[in-house]
Amino acid sequence: MDQLANYMPILAPILIIQLILLIVAIIDLVRIERTNGPKWLWALIILFINIIGPILYFVIGRRSN
Repeated sequence: MDQLANYMPILAPILIIQLILLIVAIIDLVRIERTNGPKWLWALIILFINIIGPILYFVIGRRSN
């Protein structure tokens, strides 16, 4: 447990960024009408592919008008 406490200053910002990206991506997915691919698939990618999933959604998944 002491080793984990040593890494908390490094891990805490990464976990916060991951949580923010996840929330923003899910909110955007719900609000947007059309995506590149099925919405259910993007929801799974966002939820299960940790920090890369939301980034992939914003780069590839959103359909530009």
